[in-house]
Amino acid sequence: MFYITEVQDYVRVAPKLFGLPTAEAIAKQLKETYAEYYDEELGKAVTVIDIMEVGEGVIIPGDGAAYYNARFKLLVWKPELQELVFGTIAEITNFGAFIDMGAMRGMIHIGQTMDDYVSLNIKTGSLLGKSSKRGLKQKDLCQARIVSLSHKADEPKIGLTMRQPGLGKLDWIKEDKQKKEAEAKKLARVEEKAMKGKGGKKK
Repeated sequence: MFYITEVQDYVRVAPKLFGLPTAEAIAKQLKETYAEYYDEELGKAVTVIDIMEVGEGVIIPGDGAAYYNARFKLLVWKPELQELVFGTIAEITNFGAFIDMGAMRGMIHIGQTMDDYVSLNIKTGSLLGKSSKRGLKQKDLCQARIVSLSHKADEPKIGLTMRQPGLGKLDWIKEDKQKKEAEAKKLARVEEKAMKGKGGKKK
């Protein structure tokens, strides 16, 4: 889920930024500090939205940088179990696929890519379903669900599935929807025909 969170912290402004106006220097420093920042409680920092307050600068002996007590807003993304996510297939491997969700990457085990027996086609670099003949390759747009989270590394390992209804490659979801609509129309026609047939019978 995306959140806007307010943070108050001392911002260490490096000497290379001293020639800039204070507000600009702090903005640049925050952008650099939070470029790859992740915290289990806070989430993944996406961008600094606003710098609301900047206190007086303090220089600590032995450190050439200046420290400013600042209050600012961050846009963060915190992955949550059962959350629906959109992303692009970034990499296909023999054990599954990696999805780029924008803020982070998630991994789909080969058995969770679709409701089918799936194998890697080395020639095309894609995952193929045996019965459905559906293929999954790099740059495909997908919708998945977060089913596992592990915080043992610097960034969480995010496990995904696309085997549930309404999940998978966006083209598959569209195809399934059209198929269901066609089946519903066909059933409606059959029922309408049956009702007309009953109405035409003599008692």
